[in-house]
Amino acid sequence: MARRPIARDQMVKLIVGAGQASPSPPIGPALGSKGVKSIDFCKEFNARTAHMTPGIPIPARVTVRPDRSFHFELRTPTTSYLLLQAAGVKERKNKLRGGMAAGKESIGEVSLKHVYDIAKVKHSELRLSGLSLEGLCKSVIAQARTCGITVVP
Repeated sequence: MARRPIARDQMVKLIVGAGQASPSPPIGPALGSKGVKSIDFCKEFNARTAHMTPGIPIPARVTVRPDRSFHFELRTPTTSYLLLQAAGVKERKNKLRGGMAAGKESIGEVSLKHVYDIAKVKHSELRLSGLSLEGLCKSVIAQARTCGITVVP
């Protein structure tokens, strides 16, 4: 007989609007395939994000244990979302989207103060707290270029 593999924790990464989690796709199928009741996740996620502005995309990292229990950690909103908000970009097709031709087309501008503020928000996250603020600012500037946003001094 073949040996059974050792059961391990499974990781699921989701990006969900703050306070808007529902068991419909993409949350339901992602967690249901791991054996987790998605309604339990949705209730807890919505409770934890109740103090945030509704609709901000919050990355969540869900760890599913072999006994089908779970826990999750919330991260700060994505850098591209924060940049697009700071640049005042309008929604296209119901979503915030960057430039079509990054580097060639500019869809907005942000100042270095905005970049610094975004880096401070990201620095509050535990996994990024070991990085220098200067390094995070450089990372945010690179992300701005990728989105088609010009950084002005």
